[in-house]
Amino acid sequence: MKTLRFTWIAALFLCAMPVVFSQTASQMARAKRTSEKTAPSFAFEPLENWKAAVVSGNKAALTALYMTSPAARAKTPQGETLDPAEEPAFWSSLRPAGLSRFDLEVLEAKNVQPGVKAFVLRYEVKLQTRAGEKSAVISGSQVWVQRLGDWRIASSQRSDLAENAPRRLPEPAKPNTQLYPDPEEAPAEIAAALAAATKDHKRILLVFGGNWCYDCHVLDAAFHSKLIAPLVNENYHVVHISVGNYDKNLDLTKKYEIPLEKGVPSLAVLDPNGKLVVSQKKGEFESTTRIGPEDVVQFLKQWKPQHRIS
Repeated sequence: MKTLRFTWIAALFLCAMPVVFSQTASQMARAKRTSEKTAPSFAFEPLENWKAAVVSGNKAALTALYMTSPAARAKTPQGETLDPAEEPAFWSSLRPAGLSRFDLEVLEAKNVQPGVKAFVLRYEVKLQTRAGEKSAVISGSQVWVQRLGDWRIASSQRSDLAENAPRRLPEPAKPNTQLYPDPEEAPAEIAAALAAATKDHKRILLVFGGNWCYDCHVLDAAFHSKLIAPLVNENYHVVHISVGNYDKNLDLTKKYEIPLEKGVPSLAVLDPNGKLVVSQKKGEFESTTRIGPEDVVQFLKQWKPQHRIS
């Protein structure tokens, strides 16, 4: 996945800062030095209310969920805006345009600090048009801020409607928002995998990517599928390495010869002694609309340990 390189945690959080700093000193004192991650299964009622308003085309309900003082900041394909009517107008327009299905998938969720939540989102949209049903997808992100007990959207960004191309790999029923740990955890994760591999003689499969990358979630779903899971479990220790916004763990991408300009997910295979066996240098797996189960199986079989001791 090479497009929509989200700077959402940095840029959108900065947009929300005037609101964040209006919180009490005691709240600020409790803020953690690093972002917390929510569990893979979680519920955030304000986001569900936002989804319901989109499905019903209720512009007034949507408007009530965006901050007005200061005005919510939105980044759209047309540029940045502080017009509070911009996003409610766009999302409420889907229903009159023939909206028949609206699925919201949370790819990444962070408690930035008390009273501030940030989400990377994927919206699957189906529209009934005169030409037939149209299947589309929108990529986006939102930062929610709590004031006086109420949650409001402080900043957001979204892509244009794009064709939702069918994927040849199985898609996750619900993306795991903890699939990629914080970038700084990568060295310890690799060390633990190498320690395990010295005992069972498996190889280490490094998967570079990020929670914001839907193709990364799809590839992981393939790793857990009935066809591929036995091959993975028998031969590899899988380590997911976050590349942040293509700006984290660059020492590891260099060490293991992963060219990030080719996109993610991108794989590297190590021997139990840590030696690089192979790495993907041409973005072979960056699009799960292009590769199928046979491609994943072929890669895993080709680079599995040849003489593993049971």
